[in-house]
Amino acid sequence: MNVLLINGSPHPRGCTFTALSEIARTLTAEGVESEIFHIGNRPIRGCMACGKCKDTGLCVFTEDSVNEGIARFNAADGVVVGSPVYYAAPNGAVCAFLDRVFFLKAHPYALKPAASIVSCRRGGASAAFDRLNKYFTISQMPIVSSQYWNAVHGNTPEEVQKDLEGLQIMRTLARNMAWMLKCIEQAKGHVPLPEREASIATNFIRD
Repeated sequence: MNVLLINGSPHPRGCTFTALSEIARTLTAEGVESEIFHIGNRPIRGCMACGKCKDTGLCVFTEDSVNEGIARFNAADGVVVGSPVYYAAPNGAVCAFLDRVFFLKAHPYALKPAASIVSCRRGGASAAFDRLNKYFTISQMPIVSSQYWNAVHGNTPEEVQKDLEGLQIMRTLARNMAWMLKCIEQAKGHVPLPEREASIATNFIRD
């Protein structure tokens, strides 16, 4: 079992990394492997909805980290996405990254447990947290919860280390993720997967 931890901050070892590292340590203690994947600090194109990825499973733009992210999403058993909070929202780069990772490519992610975490100085955490979770709820990915909304607070990694409640939230999240993955593993061969109906798309615009 392995969990992909997405660092959506431009800073590879900043506050978001500090929170994800707490999750990684706890997952290791629970016998679950993990890796932190940094999306980088170079520009990431937004999705153009060209639809080419429907046939290939990959994005036509190859100069950033998106296609590597798609491969890692497909290989992982669970996913945690982390982002700093900018104006009560996730970092724009991680949103562009996730738009292209999910658009027309989310079918293989269904039923993989997922969670999001956010890092902020003071406010806006719950709005950013809600925004990230929408990628999972539209993709049939069960959301793993913790004891509170998944946020840490601080301007620096050192300040985040002083947010004892925030770090406990990360550890609780990791233990819940490990528990869910172990339950899924035990259910294999015993509990059938949910039936999948053909997708129905309702267009609200009528002639």
